Amino acid sequence: MNVLRDTELQNTSAGASSDRGARDTGRGPAGTAAGATIAAPANGTTLPAWVAERLRELITEGDLLPGARLNERALGDRLGVSRTPLREALRLLAADGLVALRPNHGAQVVALSEADIAESFEVMSGLEAFSGELACRHITSEEIAEIKALTFEMLACHARRDLPSYYRINHAIHDCINRAARNRLLTDVYRRLNLRLQSLRFRSNFDHDKWSRAARDHAEMVEALETRDGARLAAILRAHLTHKGEVVLDAMRAPTAPAGSLL
Repeated sequence: MNVLRDTELQNTSAGASSDRGARDTGRGPAGTAAGATIAAPANGTTLPAWVAERLRELITEGDLLPGARLNERALGDRLGVSRTPLREALRLLAADGLVALRPNHGAQVVALSEADIAESFEVMSGLEAFSGELACRHITSEEIAEIKALTFEMLACHARRDLPSYYRINHAIHDCINRAARNRLLTDVYRRLNLRLQSLRFRSNFDHDKWSRAARDHAEMVEALETRDGARLAAILRAHLTHKGEVVLDAMRAPTAPAGSLL
């Protein structure tokens, strides 16, 4: 099976639809447009948890950059919430390591150093590889079918260059593989580290050639899952994350990159 080739054949009009995709999502290459309407919390979700998730999206997609100071009034107006749930949400993000809370200085998006990034991707590549190896032992046919369907959907987003939608599905696929490993401790460590890397993983796809390489990796992941080849899937995932780390560090070291942050 060649997932990437099949998806490309189904999207021969992708170039014409790319602008439509951007309009439909209300997002540009960097993420949610300023002033865009954001959906209200679903039933069962507390307001602070909902606000925290929206802020994670803004950080991931580059609306809130590393090192940015967070203006509570502006964020409250944007999300349509008061300062009380917003402050509770910021405390949740601080517990995740995404935001730093400094007395008398307010909240600031955490900026990882070059060493932090290198070490984080090194560990994440190992966690992803181990997840893939274990998943091939325990995954069900239904879970493989779900991942395969998500991969087709994700590659369609790649064909029309809809990065925000692509990345949300990409995140879901990696989470599916991790859950299929059936190891709660692995999932807990994976989740905690992955939260710190989401914005970097998102922006590693800004270069279209590198984004295309990542998409091809996902087609190969599906093939490895279908044959339950744990060694092959582990190797694909390790190389996939190692390459993303290299892309992030190369961008960070570029002469135009501000010190201490990516892009």
